[in-house]
Amino acid sequence: MDFGTIAGLVIALFLIALGVGFNLGPLYDAPSVAIVFGGVFGAMFIGYPAKTVTGIFKVMGKAFKPPKVDNVGTIDVLDKFSEKARREGLLSLEAEIAQIEDAFLKKGLQMVVDGTDTELVKNILDNELGAMESRHAAGKGLLKYGATMGPAFGMIGTLLGLIIMLGNLSDVSSLGPNMAVAIITTLYGSLLANVFFDPMANKTEYYSGLEINNRELIIEGILSIQNGDNPKILKEKLKTFLNPIDAKKMTEQEGA
Repeated sequence: MDFGTIAGLVIALFLIALGVGFNLGPLYDAPSVAIVFGGVFGAMFIGYPAKTVTGIFKVMGKAFKPPKVDNVGTIDVLDKFSEKARREGLLSLEAEIAQIEDAFLKKGLQMVVDGTDTELVKNILDNELGAMESRHAAGKGLLKYGATMGPAFGMIGTLLGLIIMLGNLSDVSSLGPNMAVAIITTLYGSLLANVFFDPMANKTEYYSGLEINNRELIIEGILSIQNGDNPKILKEKLKTFLNPIDAKKMTEQEGA
């Protein structure tokens, strides 16, 4: 669970509530909710396939769930497989492949053990990586689209409220409700974009980058094993995928 995402939402919403003295009653307006939320999701169904839109909450959920990525651990696994392959041959890896939990790594090593051509192994893994990137980009794009539509429908609500208000200036009792629609829709649109959609799109993009980097590391390691590279060379190549802190830590552990 990503407690940073939870903390960010709690802090943002708490400070907004604090700013109005926790008197949230005046901030609720049913017509404004209908205009902004209905408009945003209606626009999403126009701009994206229904299947993609109905999965938006699953995409938003990814902002709360970091991917299980352990580049250092993956390098250690690849290093062990490389040493075993150099000593006993590629076929000796088959018995241990079943114990691997990472489906991507498992698939790549199995193709190597099965004697699949190097270029074909690379193409298959690259294609699978590309498909994952496309899925992640679609999810991020949907959230970014929602972040754009939120303020847009907030402004539409503001214009509608002003039009209705100006058309009923003689009715003093209607000025307050119409002005509420005019102002609160802008608030709803801004909250939807700047507290939910846009930050969550950035978080999912960050997590996607971690997964992509991990799979690129795996591809490089698998191809090195297939080519019979020296385990030390393989490890040095794969350390380039680590962030500076992890790379330094791994180097220090090797020195020790």
